[in-house]
Amino acid sequence: MESDCRIPVACCRPRVLLLHALFWGLVSLRVFGAALLSEEKTTAVKPVVAPCWLLENFVVLEECNRCSDFIAKTQTVCRQTGYVERVNCTKTSRQEYKSCRSALMEEHLFWKFEAAMLALTVVFAVLVVIRQRWLDRLASEKVRRQIESI
Repeated sequence: MESDCRIPVACCRPRVLLLHALFWGLVSLRVFGAALLSEEKTTAVKPVVAPCWLLENFVVLEECNRCSDFIAKTQTVCRQTGYVERVNCTKTSRQEYKSCRSALMEEHLFWKFEAAMLALTVVFAVLVVIRQRWLDRLASEKVRRQIESI
């Protein structure tokens, strides 16, 4: 009595086996690498204090502006978006910087996205035209061979 569970012959080819081994090797490397990197370090770490604007109401003192080179190097809030606004927390009366997204930055991101979509549209339109011409050529060759065989 034969079993119905058979591995297809195509799956046992050396190239397929090599691709499977490479794929699963990369997956396991990624998983174990992430596990090793996420282990806690034994060095002493200062507890991070939440900014006051997360915990209480605030008033914006300066609107969203691009970070200067000096502020970008000294303050971590500038690294997130490159723009920062100065806020005053109402309860504690502390002035802090808060990362923000400017309209100019959003406009630049929008036009970058539009350009990428336009480029992809052109690329795929060209691919469609090339494939259609190739299929037309194959069809005309098939018709020519059929006519010649008569």
